[in-house]
Amino acid sequence: MIEIFILSLVQGITEFIPISSSSHLIILSKYYNFDNQNLSIDVSLHIGSFIAVVTYFNKDIKNLLGNKNLFLKILLGSLPVMVLGFLLLQNNYIEKLRNIEVIGWSTLIFGIVLYVSDKFDLKKNINIHFNFKSAIFIGIFQMLSLIPGVSRSGISMTAARFLNFKRFDAAKLSFLLSIPTLGAVSIYGFKNIYFSNNDITNNLNIVAIFLSFIFSLITIKYFLKYIKKFSLSIFVYYRIIVGLTLLMISYL
Repeated sequence: MIEIFILSLVQGITEFIPISSSSHLIILSKYYNFDNQNLSIDVSLHIGSFIAVVTYFNKDIKNLLGNKNLFLKILLGSLPVMVLGFLLLQNNYIEKLRNIEVIGWSTLIFGIVLYVSDKFDLKKNINIHFNFKSAIFIGIFQMLSLIPGVSRSGISMTAARFLNFKRFDAAKLSFLLSIPTLGAVSIYGFKNIYFSNNDITNNLNIVAIFLSFIFSLITIKYFLKYIKKFSLSIFVYYRIIVGLTLLMISYL
């Protein structure tokens, strides 16, 4: 059970900040030889994050459902990663990407890309400037998040910053765009849990969902407060250090 607590804590903190939750879960489990870290638990952890973002942004979601134009933009921006993710999952390519070398390179490279994007002018906001062209642009970038180490939130914010969206608006777009994707993962996960005959596995999944929800909710709240006052530099430095460390472990 302590493994589930640690994995839920890591998921809750890393899902919504630009450092990649999947890479941290993989690294942590490999280093400590966790028995419970697998795709099923990963999905359960993401379900918890999905419930958290829906809970926190419930007013925005209500407005989203009443605003067909914005709803279509969010859906359009989420489709590329969902379609590609389904294809990779069906062909078992996702598991092949879950290794330290891939994570090291992606963490380093996309950390530098995040740094470059954060230097762009702070001009645009969601209400005025988020159009279908922006949604498609961010959606295409989001496809890269299927590579462990890239970070879905990080690449979404990077794309939004390239389009000159303010940091807070870029972060909010990342959260809103996560809803359809995490929702699709949640449906897939609930189906697997429901049809599983293993009571122990089901119980672990339920605990993972609950704990991930709590930690994710706390992270969303404080990350949005942080991003209003500070740049993304601390996350860039962290990614560079982690990326270089993983590459040294891989090649030395």
